[in-house]
Amino acid sequence: MDKVYLKPNVVIEPLIDNWYAWSHLISPATAAMNIKNRHMEIMESYAESPELHEMAVANPALLGGPFIDYPERRVEDIKNLITQTKKERAKMFELANALVELDKMLLSSAKGFSLQDLYKQVPEILKGYVELVYDLNNQPSYRLIEPLLFKSEFYDDSAQSLMMSLIDKDDRPFVMSTPRLEDDKSVELKMPFNSALIDELFEMKTTPRPLQEILDKIGMQNGKAELFKSFFTTEKPPVYESYKGDSIRWRYFGHACILIEANGFNVLFDPVLSYTYESDISRYTYEDLPDQIDYVVITHNHQDHILIETLLQIRHKVKNIVVPKSGGGALQDPSLKLTLSYLGFNNTIELDELESISTPTGTLTAIPFFGEHADLNIRTKAAWLIEINKKKIMLAADSCNLEPALYEHVQKIYGHIDVLFLGMECDGAPLSWLYGPLLSKSLPSDMDKSRRLAGSNYERGIDIVDRFDCKEVYVYAMGQEPWLNHVMAVKYTEDSNPIIASNKLLEVCKEKGRVAERLFGEKELELK
Repeated sequence: MDKVYLKPNVVIEPLIDNWYAWSHLISPATAAMNIKNRHMEIMESYAESPELHEMAVANPALLGGPFIDYPERRVEDIKNLITQTKKERAKMFELANALVELDKMLLSSAKGFSLQDLYKQVPEILKGYVELVYDLNNQPSYRLIEPLLFKSEFYDDSAQSLMMSLIDKDDRPFVMSTPRLEDDKSVELKMPFNSALIDELFEMKTTPRPLQEILDKIGMQNGKAELFKSFFTTEKPPVYESYKGDSIRWRYFGHACILIEANGFNVLFDPVLSYTYESDISRYTYEDLPDQIDYVVITHNHQDHILIETLLQIRHKVKNIVVPKSGGGALQDPSLKLTLSYLGFNNTIELDELESISTPTGTLTAIPFFGEHADLNIRTKAAWLIEINKKKIMLAADSCNLEPALYEHVQKIYGHIDVLFLGMECDGAPLSWLYGPLLSKSLPSDMDKSRRLAGSNYERGIDIVDRFDCKEVYVYAMGQEPWLNHVMAVKYTEDSNPIIASNKLLEVCKEKGRVAERLFGEKELELK
């Protein structure tokens, strides 16, 4: 029986109730709020006026808006998905309503006196899942017991599936506003994300298996079997050649994804990868990853930095995954460690600020990360300082240098930096774009627009560069690669603020004798 490989251009999108799975759809409380306040609102709007959505999607100025990217003829499919969601996720609607009710109760009834009697007023389905608290200024709030919620009826992995199809171009509909509907070019596999079968499937990118074996395990017996078979090939993929040099090699895979290799050891940051197909833009893909990855490291809990689509495909390769420690129970700050454990990662290391782990070549340290989260109290974020062979590399992602004294303190402890990777998406979307579904009441427009998901501008960025006396500076995490459009919805011109700001930073760095570049597509360098 012929053995086959999974084709390198098979796109596999993880879905929850046919919506693209990102981290806030895994944790039960954030999932409930997004189902009710994002998914249902968008679908019901489309069902009422599909022609308006079709017009909006065609308007570049509305890129990333709440508009479904399907023609009007799919309206019945969306209506069916609405009906199905209301029926199958009734408990999630109850949970979302209860969280809003709890917020309102605390605001109206918690006036600085003991909260003991208010436990009686907690909505019934939330009792035992929340602790009522004050801050030191008598502002009331609550803490979710997130591990219990994962163990409850509110976490239902039967909603999970994988949508498989072949891809030959970068463009995909924006995932935050368009559910995925099966068509004659796609196959939906109903299986939980922690299934070992997913690892077996993705191992077939490099290790062949008999086709019938995988067909039998998946149970592919319906009319989609022939299409499913077309996702495999007998053509052997290229063999990965690990770095054997005496120094440090880093490769840029796009956005914030950096692979660092030295002395047979490797670390992969914020994996968001392209598939392999013909393109005018040169890039590294899944085929350019090591057979084993010693550490995957995540900077923060946004969909362009922790991409479940990529993580599931490399899970079988990953020895350890390192994440920032969460604040523990805030609705807006779900635990990445818990999320990953329910995605099938049993090898997660959670680090708090300034905590380190030893590696075969040095250390990996979590550096405090300010900003980029619209002033919300979110702890699950860290820049990372990796010391390899006495060289220091800091990957700051979207850190916003709101208070330069932070890096003054950090520099006194860790000294100068050889290589800095810094995101400069300094416009950023307003708070409501990502966190709106979690709000019990909407913010006034002027407040919303003032609170941005923004990284450092020129002044803040150059302060970091100068303070750490960086020898090399690379601007990254700008969302410019087209294979990120489905999660980023970013389009820049030369007149865009992030481009102007980063151009100025690069120019000033070069004037001072520093190596400086804004990364795009792919890049490989050795640090000696």
